[in-house]
Amino acid sequence: MSTPHVELADVTKIYESGSLRVTALSGVTATIAAGERVALLGKSGSGKSTLLNLLGGLDRATSGRICVCQRRLDQLTSRQLADFRFSTVGMIFQSYNLIDSKTALANVELPLVFAGTSRQQRRAMAARTLDAVGLGDRLQHLPAELSGGEQQRVAIARALVNRPTLLLADEPTGNLDSETVSEVMQMLDEDITRHSIAVLLVTHDEELAAGFADRLLRLKDGHLVDD
Repeated sequence: MSTPHVELADVTKIYESGSLRVTALSGVTATIAAGERVALLGKSGSGKSTLLNLLGGLDRATSGRICVCQRRLDQLTSRQLADFRFSTVGMIFQSYNLIDSKTALANVELPLVFAGTSRQQRRAMAARTLDAVGLGDRLQHLPAELSGGEQQRVAIARALVNRPTLLLADEPTGNLDSETVSEVMQMLDEDITRHSIAVLLVTHDEELAAGFADRLLRLKDGHLVDD
């Protein structure tokens, strides 16, 4: 049996502030295979974003084990976690999170800047990735000069430019109309298939999840309720 690309074993995350104690995740156990597409569903406050942050190395679990590419995230230093994010993970957000003062090309270059890629190489990689998402003629446009769908394509290009093996997508189509959703998901589908990327897609859209994912996970009050 092959080793899972992502493995969560009895993962719990508790936030504490003074006397306040909130359990965001409780005993979550799940796996994702290389190239598998998993959709994560649940109401607001169910723990979905917390789980994404843990898998992306943006936060640490209170207890339990998280392995990505056979690396124990709880055993990595802060610097090693940063390297892990730049080399292994791509993240797509509903709000795009583009830097308004930077062009599409410069926004997509950012992960490569932090990864220490040379200027010439990162510009070539960013331009190639933007061209792949249909924005080859928008390299020098600022976010304000792009439509919502185009901004999301820039965000997707930024997530894919370092060729991640794990893609974390948090409501990536939540701000788009239905026609643009179809275009964006088709484009994303092609890249994921081509490079055998494991995907965890957080969405409230049951239809989108069913059409995109190989498997559905559901969170309720921090618990994984079915698989």
